[in-house]
Amino acid sequence: MKKRSTSKDDQDIPEYKREQLGVGVRGKHYKHFMQGNNVVVLQPEIQKAFPTSEAVNKALASMLAFTQEAQAITHVKRAPRKRVAA
Repeated sequence: MKKRSTSKDDQDIPEYKREQLGVGVRGKHYKHFMQGNNVVVLQPEIQKAFPTSEAVNKALASMLAFTQEAQAITHVKRAPRKRVAA
């Protein structure tokens, strides 16, 4: 199989002038971008301790597991105490 030629003549793509493209809209895709991306800016000293996103995620996951375990231990349901008549 031969590869298709990618020369400009074979593409049949018309050239447009700037006036034909219309006016650009600032922030057109901003809302969609923010829904799919979480960008966090780290302080320099924290960035040195966690140089990759995997390191940050691992640390946060272990912190979350620790807090959930600590909450489970402290919120153990006990049977209510009976009052003793004096």
